[in-house]
Amino acid sequence: MRIMAIDYGDARTGIAVSDLMNTLTGDAFVIPGHNPEQVAQAVAQEAVARGVGTLVLGLPKNMDGTLGPRAEKCRDFAALLESASGLPVILWDERRTTVDAHRILSANGKRTVRHRKTVDAVAASLILEGYLASLPSSLM
Repeated sequence: MRIMAIDYGDARTGIAVSDLMNTLTGDAFVIPGHNPEQVAQAVAQEAVARGVGTLVLGLPKNMDGTLGPRAEKCRDFAALLESASGLPVILWDERRTTVDAHRILSANGKRTVRHRKTVDAVAASLILEGYLASLPSSLM
């Protein structure tokens, strides 16, 4: 089964889905939305449609490793996701993924004003890549 990484945001949520072998990011996109319950339902529908068996939700930690208010929102969203999808949700340290996503987009010639539409999908891809790299090779 595929693995889906989620970069949860207030206005847009980035999604990245692995390939069938769980070695690469196969698809990345954004789900727009402000309502956490509706976003959780949309993520759950995408997970079913794409044959996902595990959800990996980025957990925004402070640089010193502590958890702030944004991390609490993500923990609440994880509970919504588990309820909506029936799938396990793994919380994954996402420090610097958005910063790195902006850097990647800039390095590839994307104007900063256009980053808003794609940065969350790129951040989700970075979360997924980090998670996939942590898996033992026997699971891939």
